[in-house]
Amino acid sequence: MPLSFSYRKVTQALNFFARQDGGTINKMRSLKLLFFADRYHLRKYGRPITNDEYFAMDYGPVPSGAKDLAESSVFRPNVEKEYAERFIAPSEDLLSFRSVACVDDLVFSKTDLEALHFAWDAFRRFNAFDLAELTHVYPEWKKHEAALKSGVNSRVKMHYLDFLDDPPSGINPCHTLTSDEREVRADELGELNALHALWN
Repeated sequence: MPLSFSYRKVTQALNFFARQDGGTINKMRSLKLLFFADRYHLRKYGRPITNDEYFAMDYGPVPSGAKDLAESSVFRPNVEKEYAERFIAPSEDLLSFRSVACVDDLVFSKTDLEALHFAWDAFRRFNAFDLAELTHVYPEWKKHEAALKSGVNSRVKMHYLDFLDDPPSGINPCHTLTSDEREVRADELGELNALHALWN
C-alpha cells in the first residue's frame, strides 16, 4: 500500500524504544516492536503509525524505511537522514542504535503513543531473536514463508491488509477484531490508499 512514509514518526518511535530500553536497543528488536505497534494501531484505529513499507525476511517482518533510518543508510533522502541523526545514532556494527535526544512526542497522536506503549508493555520481555521467532507465526509473514525458504527471494513485500488476519490461538493478536470490525478496517485501508493516490 503506497502510503506516505512518516519518517518523523518512525524516527521518534525508534527513539522511544531505545529510551524505554535504557538508551540503547538492538536494531532487530526495535524493528519487531515497531511491527507490533503498527499492527495494533492498524487493527484498532484503521491505519498504521508509520506508513512504512514492510517486507517478509528470514527474521520476520522488516519495516524498510525504519531499518534504513536506524542504520543511517545512504538510501534515504537527506532530509530524512538529517532528521533521524538528531535523535538516534547507529552503533559501528549496526546491530544496535542509541538515543541521542529526547523523544519528540508532538509528532504522535494520542493513539500512536498508545500503540507504542502497547508494543513495549506486551513484548519487552523478549530478546531480538525471540521476537523474530514469534513474528513467524503471524499470518502476514507466514504466507511468505515458502517463498523465503525456497531461496529464490530474500525478501517479499507484505501488505497491510494481511495485518487484519488473526494469528493462531494463544498468540497476542495486537487487538482483537470482530468480523464486522475487520471489514471496517479493510474499508478504511482502501480509503487511505485512495486518498494517497489523489494527493500524489
